[in-house]
Amino acid sequence: MITPFLRPPGVFSEKDFKARCISCGRCAQVCNYACIELTPDYFLFGGDTPKIFQSRSPCFLCMKCSAACPTAALRDVTAEDAGMGTAVLDRKRCVDYQTESGVMCWTCYERCPLKGTALYLRNGYIPAVRAESCAGCGVCEYVCPIGAIRVTPSRLLPADNGEKRR
Repeated sequence: MITPFLRPPGVFSEKDFKARCISCGRCAQVCNYACIELTPDYFLFGGDTPKIFQSRSPCFLCMKCSAACPTAALRDVTAEDAGMGTAVLDRKRCVDYQTESGVMCWTCYERCPLKGTALYLRNGYIPAVRAESCAGCGVCEYVCPIGAIRVTPSRLLPADNGEKRR
C-alpha cells in the first residue's frame, strides 16, 4: 500500500502544483521542523517534489515554505487556509468515545495547531473534527497513540461542489 502523503501548505490543486514546482527544495530548506521531504514521484513526471509524510513528521504550520517558493507553486496562505487535507476521527478506535474505558486522552485536541477551531471538544469532553476548519497538517494523526485519526490529503478528497477551494 502506498502511504498517502500531504503537500506543503498553499497547494490549491495537484495539477497546478505539478506545473509550477521546479523541485528546487527551498521549501524543505526553510521548514523549521524538517517535515518537508523531496522524494521521487514514481508514477508522475516532474522529478522530486515536496511531500510531507505525516506519520513520520507532520506539518506544524510554521508557514515559511510558501514565502520561499520562487514559482508560487506554494501560495502564501494563513495556517487556517493551508488546505492540506482533512482529519477523520474513527470513533470506534478513539478511547474518548469508549465510555467504559474511563480514559480521557485528548492528545489530538491538545496538540492541534488550530485547537478549538479544527479540533474541538464536543459537549466539553469528546474530541471532534470540524472538517471545514481543518488545515490537514497531520499533527493529530502523528500524536494519536492508537491511530484513531487519519488525515486524507486534499488531492484525494472529492470535489467541493463549487464551494471555494482552499
